[in-house]
Amino acid sequence: MQLPAAVPGALAPSLLAIPVAFGINGATALADSPLVLMLTGLLVLIALISIIFFVSGGSHFQDPLFCVFVVFSFTSIVDLIIALEEDGYISGFVEVYVREGESYLRTAHGIMICYWDGIIHYGLYLAMIVAIDQRKSYRNLGLFWLGSLMMSIIVFLLGNLIGKHSSDLSPAFLLNLPYILIPTWAGLRLFQQPRARPCLSPEKVAEEQRKWLYQRPQDMGLVLVLLLTAAFTFFRGMVVLDCPADSCFEYIYQHEPYLRDPVAYPKVQMLIYMFYVLPFFCLCIYGLVLPGCSWLPDWSLVFAGAVAQAQFSHLGSSLHARTPFPYQTPEDVWWSFIITNVLYALGPQLLALRCLRCPAFFLPATPASSHPRKKHQ
Repeated sequence: MQLPAAVPGALAPSLLAIPVAFGINGATALADSPLVLMLTGLLVLIALISIIFFVSGGSHFQDPLFCVFVVFSFTSIVDLIIALEEDGYISGFVEVYVREGESYLRTAHGIMICYWDGIIHYGLYLAMIVAIDQRKSYRNLGLFWLGSLMMSIIVFLLGNLIGKHSSDLSPAFLLNLPYILIPTWAGLRLFQQPRARPCLSPEKVAEEQRKWLYQRPQDMGLVLVLLLTAAFTFFRGMVVLDCPADSCFEYIYQHEPYLRDPVAYPKVQMLIYMFYVLPFFCLCIYGLVLPGCSWLPDWSLVFAGAVAQAQFSHLGSSLHARTPFPYQTPEDVWWSFIITNVLYALGPQLLALRCLRCPAFFLPATPASSHPRKKHQ
């Protein structure tokens, strides 16, 4: 009997997988009994949450996201164990589960998202849990986490549905649905949290918003970076859409053959870039030219997390030994490939940092700045 598909709420093993992840080489009986596996997993999580509740006296549970971060941090550790075992650093923890239940976690993409979840997401969970404990704001960290998690879930699920592993899926794959709904609900709560208001006078805001783009060299540089990033996004989208141009043909065979991998993760990733991230880059350019786009700081964090996770997974998978040799990045273009993709990931991070450090230009217009383009007296 096949195991239920894992929930990528932290992107790999679902709650059903947790006992097997720590359980045990002789757990073949559990592998054949999904009901027992599910009940055991639920009991483990209920026990964990109960311990935290009684130790803290229930004070942390006034913020329901605390429970989400605790559960997801637990599954992040399991993800890290899966990645380490698949790369041969450890053994004997999750071999039965991964081999029999979720073969797609043995792909290069599956391993890389497990590393990201077990290291980056786990660190974010701990930081947000500490912030809740100390009654501090974790809104910015949460928005970065939201973008990262949603990007990884969407690419992972769509790749499994249309890639070569689609034949391995069972109806239990629908168990992934809560792990799309929960981050969506968490994202709504994060956006509803109050923003940290910078201590800026209306005069200072008005002065900053009067400046034209050429008077803000940092923003000019960001606009140039975003234009180049948008052009590269469009180009790679055309590549995976089988554009007949010679440049596209040369690129997919000589620079990024991983885009042809039948696992479909890279193709899904490039299409998401083209149809969702590319329009956002255009909106970012608009927000850097015209003042008062108060939505940009929040959404720049979301997309910074999304692009960071996507580029880590794409870059690592392209070079990983689990990727079949014909689809691995050729050695003679390694450096150009790495530099290009690192710079691609760096652009959204610089934009988010700029919005956080100097938010005056993006604040809603005040009476003093209602005519930001008036000539200086």
